[in-house]
Amino acid sequence: HFISFAAGTLLATAFLDLLPEALEMHGEAEPLLAAALAGIIVFFIVEKLIYRFHGHYYEDEGQHQHAAPTLLSIGDAVHNFADGVIVASAFLISIPLGVVTALAVAAHELPQEISDFSVMLYHGWSRAKVFWSNFGVSLTNIAGAVAAYAARDALEGKLPFIIAFAAGIFIYIAGTDLFPEITPERSRDKISHILGLTFLGIVVVWVLRMALE
Repeated sequence: HFISFAAGTLLATAFLDLLPEALEMHGEAEPLLAAALAGIIVFFIVEKLIYRFHGHYYEDEGQHQHAAPTLLSIGDAVHNFADGVIVASAFLISIPLGVVTALAVAAHELPQEISDFSVMLYHGWSRAKVFWSNFGVSLTNIAGAVAAYAARDALEGKLPFIIAFAAGIFIYIAGTDLFPEITPERSRDKISHILGLTFLGIVVVWVLRMALE
């Protein structure tokens, strides 16, 4: 059931958090929507390459292998890199602004990370693999902060497009990998539970964003 929550969270993060933030920074919608579209197309290609080189089945166990956890890890890496750039840039302006920005980033990451763990566990990843994968991906936040400090002038203009690209990734994952997984097939998979948890994911992201504005 947490897959439903994850789908709602990813869509809300893309449409209510990332894209508005990118639009606020850049001001023109068309190039940002093109960057989001690029994220969708690029990750469609990435998913096909994952299936091509890793196959649909584990060789030894014959189990179905899904690309969603890998795609989600890559998408999170892009998103975390952008977050690192945002936080570091805020600290370069002023320390109080940096602290507030860091708290805001941490708050909007919480529901997304819950959904990420749910997706990875659902698709057969062990808890240890999920933990170390997310730990490694989280380091891209530090990489983004270092990049923002070292190349703040060059990277600042590209940040809205990085954020919009990450939004496209989350839209693709939710639309093509998660929603097909939550189609009710068993009696206990009630449509009311699916819809309720999907909307709950959206509401959680929306409430956190409103509270931090």
